[in-house]
Amino acid sequence: MQPVVQFENVTKAYGQAVAVDRLDLSIEPGKFVTLLGPSGCGKSTTLRMLGGFETPNSGRILLAGKDVTRLPPNKRNVNIVFQDYALFPHMNVARNIAFGLELQGHGSDAIHRRVMELLDLVKLQAYANRLPSELSGGQRQRVALMRALAPDPQVLLLDEPLSALDAKLRQQMQIELKSIQEKTGKTFLFVTHDQEEALTMSDQIVVMNNGRIEQMGDPHTLYSRPESVFVANFIGEANLLRATVIGTDGDKTALNWNGAQVEASATVHSTRAGDTVCLVLRPEAIQFSADAGKVANAMRGKIRQRVFKGNHTSMMVEVADGSRLNALVHPVDTEALSGEDVWIGWQSRNATVIRDEAAAK
Repeated sequence: MQPVVQFENVTKAYGQAVAVDRLDLSIEPGKFVTLLGPSGCGKSTTLRMLGGFETPNSGRILLAGKDVTRLPPNKRNVNIVFQDYALFPHMNVARNIAFGLELQGHGSDAIHRRVMELLDLVKLQAYANRLPSELSGGQRQRVALMRALAPDPQVLLLDEPLSALDAKLRQQMQIELKSIQEKTGKTFLFVTHDQEEALTMSDQIVVMNNGRIEQMGDPHTLYSRPESVFVANFIGEANLLRATVIGTDGDKTALNWNGAQVEASATVHSTRAGDTVCLVLRPEAIQFSADAGKVANAMRGKIRQRVFKGNHTSMMVEVADGSRLNALVHPVDTEALSGEDVWIGWQSRNATVIRDEAAAK
């Protein structure tokens, strides 16, 4: 299958500041792809180059196999939804959605059918004659999305369109946005710095840092098998344990962590005995027990802090050498942990070995 979008060795710099550095990226049609990373990582610049609002210093951008690197925005079959929606305040909902179709020269009957079809998709038929000022934030977001989809673009670009919504509505719109993408079968390229948004909606996440791709893959892989310290820290919470490789046995790696021998079954990079590595352990992977024999990689610990957060309790546990680990525990399991002294451990399959970037420098 031919990619709908291809970036080939694309670089964009502003003076001496490199925003995007030799980017190679292919996107399959019909996917929800998210560019994720902190401010200044190059994700919005990448989106704007695809939209034609920025021109690369070098490299090529292809859309369905066609070189669009130097084409203006109106010559590319893409559309964009901005953070502020940019709806026309003097036009009602129906006319806002119809605007792009009118520019394309469609007849009034075809425009009406298309507008009604899109309003039905987001259950806003009754709001066709309302002005944007008469809509809620979530309704305006839906109208902006339908206006962008009306001309049937090959790719829809979304530049943090949920950032203006309150937390509860934002969560609702994440689910709805993914549902719309699946119903229409369109390719969505979404930009956000919010890792929860990315995990909720994406078929594929592209994690960017300093203008380059750190790692890309499906949400589960990125979360459970990060390939770098940056990805482990940026997507979710992680305990990073600096350890020394003892040896490997099949898919398991034996490690010495501050005098304790522990195991992990996922090794992202090749290792050998004596290498210093990082063990990535998610807080929810840590298990608690009053008995050492009931947990793998068992070690004694003391609970130093408990913070109740409704659907889970956050705990800080100190082990024998003074190291502290963050753990998430279900409220039902918390009831059995009445004292400070516990045994903790984890299943080897839930721990990942990655390169210790500090040691490699």
